[in-house]
Amino acid sequence: MSLFITFEGPEGSGKTTQIRLLADALTRRGLRVLATREPGGTRIGNAIRDLLLDSAHTEMSFRAETLLFQAARAQIVDEVIRPALAAGQVVLCDRYADSTLAYQGYGHGQTLEPLRRLGDYATNGLTPTLTIYLDIDVRAGLARKRAGAAEEWNRMENHALAFHQRVRDGYLALAAADRPRWLVIDAAQLAEAIHMQLRARIFALLAGEADAE
Repeated sequence: MSLFITFEGPEGSGKTTQIRLLADALTRRGLRVLATREPGGTRIGNAIRDLLLDSAHTEMSFRAETLLFQAARAQIVDEVIRPALAAGQVVLCDRYADSTLAYQGYGHGQTLEPLRRLGDYATNGLTPTLTIYLDIDVRAGLARKRAGAAEEWNRMENHALAFHQRVRDGYLALAAADRPRWLVIDAAQLAEAIHMQLRARIFALLAGEADAE
């Protein structure tokens, strides 16, 4: 039984924790689970990740940044995600195409339609079954991130607070425009409370998939 579930959110929203909890819960139900991330998840994607997130690369243009994210995305879709789905696995991905619309679109002020076309090309039309958006005040999220390991702070997080606010506003706009695909959860809650909400939605999806077989 394959499902493609993506996780989105501002910096410090707790995606990594929730993916780990969900992967454990699904594995206990006997499902085969693949957890991966963007950018990264492949040898090529990890090399692009290092380039994108290096705080020394202050000269990187918005368009170059956009294309690098899409290149990493195309690689992980072709090499990892599609084969896993074809094999009947549940794929949990930390960020996906919606991140480009939120960060490079709303955040940097680029027109969304060309970014959507690039995303369609990079993903070859692969759309998530469900997108979980963990929403958090940007100040609180960045404070969480700063309190973590120093090596986790990267070039994207160095942007001004106004940039991160535009990203959050963009995510909320994307979720409002496609409500059936998105599950919006308040990420200021305790991790276990968040997990129970998203698990309930996903277990309901799995039940529906089983009924359809």
